Amino acid sequence: MENIHNFKMKSINGQIVDFSDYEGKPMLIVNTASKCGFTGQYEGLEELNKKYADQGLVILGFPCNQFLGQEPGLDGEISEFCTMNYGVSFRMFSKIDVNGKDESPLYTFLKSKAPFQGFPNKEIGDKLTGILKENSPEFIEGDNIKWNFTKFLVSKDGKTIKRFESSVSPKEMEKEIEKML
Repeated sequence: MENIHNFKMKSINGQIVDFSDYEGKPMLIVNTASKCGFTGQYEGLEELNKKYADQGLVILGFPCNQFLGQEPGLDGEISEFCTMNYGVSFRMFSKIDVNGKDESPLYTFLKSKAPFQGFPNKEIGDKLTGILKENSPEFIEGDNIKWNFTKFLVSKDGKTIKRFESSVSPKEMEKEIEKML
């Protein structure tokens, strides 16, 4: 697909969501996990949602179990975890793969438009690379998603897509989000 607004994805409660509904709104797309060192970012994502949803920002969470099995639950369990622990009110989707033979076409598209540029934090990057070498060496190469909570910020028209690695907190993205509102 050539345009992000052509995608349709299944929400965590089974509804088909047409991304054309998000035309004219910036989107923040995140692969999530409930048992990850970065899981606390749900809190920051929810803060961004509360602060900017009225200005059009749409946050879309995609649970993924490809990184050390850190999202083992079923969709209902994931939804309950997010609501109970972080008060998540932004849209969550059904669990997907973000890399490999079964990866979601959405993530194939996102990675093609916003390739991996390296880790902004060398210490965390080195740690994640070590974990990947040991457990998922196929994810190290190229533009693969390296870990949970990789974020893609998509402009209102869907043409500009910026990638932020796991170690970049939602708060650190705020200036970029404001530019796209």
